[in-house]
Amino acid sequence: MALDQAKKQEIIAKYARKAGDTGSSEVQIALLTARIVELTEHLKTFKKDHASRLGLLKLVGQRRRLMRYFKRTQKDAYLKLVSDLDIRDNI
Repeated sequence: MALDQAKKQEIIAKYARKAGDTGSSEVQIALLTARIVELTEHLKTFKKDHASRLGLLKLVGQRRRLMRYFKRTQKDAYLKLVSDLDIRDNI
């Protein structure tokens, strides 16, 4: 259920601050969001897949921590990213 390489490169290219940037908060949050969306769709079909549900909860927690850090350090970029990814600002 990992992202395929083409989709991953597309997300990195869209949210990178400069060429070769794969570790910035924006890129990490966008990649985690894409994985969360895929896992959510998977769990709608396979309701009893508890291992994937646990993985989803871990991803959500990791994204939440990254978003909290990003909001604290770069408020304007955080608000733009939240609106761009269509996720709630509940941090």
